[in-house]
Amino acid sequence: MTLSTNIVWHESEVSKEDRQELKQHKSAILWFTGLSGSGKSTISTALEKELYIQGFHTYRLDGDNVRHGLNRNLGFSPEDRTENIRRIGEVSKLMVDAGLFTLTAFISPYREDRSLVRDLVDADEFIEIYVKASLETCETRDPKGLYKKARLGEIKGFTGIDAPYEEPIAPEITLDTNILSIDESIEMIVEFLKEKGYL
Repeated sequence: MTLSTNIVWHESEVSKEDRQELKQHKSAILWFTGLSGSGKSTISTALEKELYIQGFHTYRLDGDNVRHGLNRNLGFSPEDRTENIRRIGEVSKLMVDAGLFTLTAFISPYREDRSLVRDLVDADEFIEIYVKASLETCETRDPKGLYKKARLGEIKGFTGIDAPYEEPIAPEITLDTNILSIDESIEMIVEFLKEKGYL
């Protein structure tokens, strides 16, 4: 639903394909999803650096970073989580149009929300990367101390504790970080991008 009226889309004279040709690579959303502590931010950060070293144009959107600015007015209710992902999806779509690999690291717990983002772009422009780790592994890592707070009741609606996480059904890539290292995860993603002709 839009509240804006009397608006008309203004086409550019430079197309997405023009920008991709200039950059010499395709553009796409690499959507990292998984529990807090699974490794989404760590892996997406390392991947961005690797792609940069190889000469590819990227931008990374991280859950906490985005909530410092664009989405600072949103909480963690189901409705706010959905709006958080909707906004990120729209920003990511613009970045794909700009010819960038857009790396997004968000828990994004609901399949429907991730599916809505997938539908914003062309079929081959959304790559769902499930960063899979058991709840026990994530709680052991607990990089921000959030699981401990959730277990003590200091945080309500925490994904994996008292809020659901819906695992992807058919992600393009699954990284089992219970057993895979960061380097092994990066290697898997880069190999996928090469095999599918993105790089």
